[in-house]
Amino acid sequence: MTVKLNQTALRHARSLVRDGKVVRDERDDWSEHAPSTDVENAFIEKHGWTEYGKWHLGVDDDEERDTKGRYSFPYGDFRKVHRCGVISLESRAGQYDHDDIRDESKKLLELIDED
Repeated sequence: MTVKLNQTALRHARSLVRDGKVVRDERDDWSEHAPSTDVENAFIEKHGWTEYGKWHLGVDDDEERDTKGRYSFPYGDFRKVHRCGVISLESRAGQYDHDDIRDESKKLLELIDED
């Protein structure tokens, strides 16, 4: 498994934050705010895999293109960036030595907290 930073998703996340499409929730809220499998599936059916990928800071090019296994480190609910999601992915990225994802998620969190 070779997970790397999804630059397209990072640009998307930054754009959403700059546009005010962010939920400034608490650290431990992600377990309740993360999209369910049903919500993910409905999003993929309506918008496709490319759009689904924009909501994940990790991408594994070794995985099949049109699978959930290709994408990791989600940061939002397909409408807005969630602060708690960014915190969660920063922690997990650091835990699994994905330093580039961890570092960019820290910067994204700083952007969220600027206002």
